[in-house]
Amino acid sequence: MRRVFTLTLFAASLALSACKTTAPLAATVAPVSTTEAPVASATSNATAPHDNLNAVLWMQRSAEYGAVTETIYRAATDRLDIALKDRRWDALVADERSNASTGLPPAVVMDVDETVLDNSPYQARLIQDGQDYSDVTWDLWVAEKKAKAVPGVVAFTKAANARGITVLYISNRATHLKEATIDNLKAVGLPVKSDDVFLGLGTFVQDCEQNGSEKDCRRRLAGQKYRVLMQFGDQLGDFVQVIANTPSARAELVSRYTNWFGERWFMLPNPSYGSWEPALFNNAWGSPAGERRNLKHDALDLSK
Repeated sequence: MRRVFTLTLFAASLALSACKTTAPLAATVAPVSTTEAPVASATSNATAPHDNLNAVLWMQRSAEYGAVTETIYRAATDRLDIALKDRRWDALVADERSNASTGLPPAVVMDVDETVLDNSPYQARLIQDGQDYSDVTWDLWVAEKKAKAVPGVVAFTKAANARGITVLYISNRATHLKEATIDNLKAVGLPVKSDDVFLGLGTFVQDCEQNGSEKDCRRRLAGQKYRVLMQFGDQLGDFVQVIANTPSARAELVSRYTNWFGERWFMLPNPSYGSWEPALFNNAWGSPAGERRNLKHDALDLSK
């Protein structure tokens, strides 16, 4: 999901939306941790509870996570030739397509964080250190260029590239992280046709004003030059503009485009962070951690 930076996302949405997301609403909404009083354990003198522990462990240690992402990318690979042959095939919603796509060269649009690059070590460090996401620690992580490829993505992008399909990276990583990001993408074997295929947060788009960390302007820019065959992301905002970040509005968007998922849109799993979380506490990141957690508890479905 491109990462969505928390302050950028919700300041703009109240005046939305990362990869963090994720935003990073992208992008990614930035992940949040809450730290309580340390609890003694057999393995640590002061291990504090952290909301993100199980999510990050699942992404790093479960066999299921890699199986899911491999399944998604293999299914997408199987549809590449179908999409190429159908000249009317377009993965941009009508509101983001101002020109005819027929005759344009083909491309796929991909979010970066937790869609093509796995940043779970950064999340793990936050858990280990009892910290929350911050722009400073995130920038330092990106500068390390150590993120690994999400399982399945290298094979998919190579298959697309072999068919003459340009891979575009629309990310809520800030533009000052462009060089490090491109280096990391290349290091894990992902195709980077040129520096222009990276469209980070802050990329100038003529005649289109960016709404916080929403990606609609950058998708429109991609649509001016390419026929977009598919989109990939870990956040709803990686596919379509999220105007109201509420559970009901998000559910309505998914319902409206349900037939596109698994055909033109491919969603990657990310339980670690995302715009779904602040939607549960009215996007009020400034509220005390205890209040945010209580509202998340209230959102649990007990099927009473």
